[in-house]
Amino acid sequence: MTSPRPLRLAVLGDSLAYGTGAVRRDEALGPRLAAALTAAGHAVDLRILAVPGATSAELGPQVRRAAALVPDVAVVVIGANDLARLVPPARAARALGAAVAGLPGTDVVVATAPDMSVAPVVPARFRPLVRTGCAALAALQAREVEAAGGTVARLGAELAAPFRADPALFSADRYHPSGAGYALIAARLTPLVLAAADARRERGAA
Repeated sequence: MTSPRPLRLAVLGDSLAYGTGAVRRDEALGPRLAAALTAAGHAVDLRILAVPGATSAELGPQVRRAAALVPDVAVVVIGANDLARLVPPARAARALGAAVAGLPGTDVVVATAPDMSVAPVVPARFRPLVRTGCAALAALQAREVEAAGGTVARLGAELAAPFRADPALFSADRYHPSGAGYALIAARLTPLVLAAADARRERGAA
């Protein structure tokens, strides 16, 4: 009997999707998600297409590379660089929605913009303004992603408190997550990614 092919998992986005800040590669987001899927019984073909520094408008090349691979599930983490470069939130969100729409036939899970105000590198006097900007972008991202048929993970609102409380969740640059920080992000995303993978397996078996 022919074994089922591995689940094709693509990870797109910026430095958080790439894993910047993780000391070991297996501590990064993509490998953690792949490990969780493997533990749940899925064989996984993981492709990291993310580019550190990418903005939402720069997702196009990643989407084209992903489309050529025909992934079953794609995870997109984007938004921090849009905020840092003062990209108008509506423009950034529209670009993200277009990226999701550019992956027809793929189950897309999108982590909205993180709450960058909790990063130790951000001066305290700027944190309220940064928090407001992050929340505004995340809300617009969620609307565009859902309209394009994607699944939304609102990481900023859910993970701000633990990241604010524990500096060990940040890497040495005091901006990107550490391995422990990526573990928290992966734990939030895993149920959504696993649900998409299980649904595809069930459809394939039907």
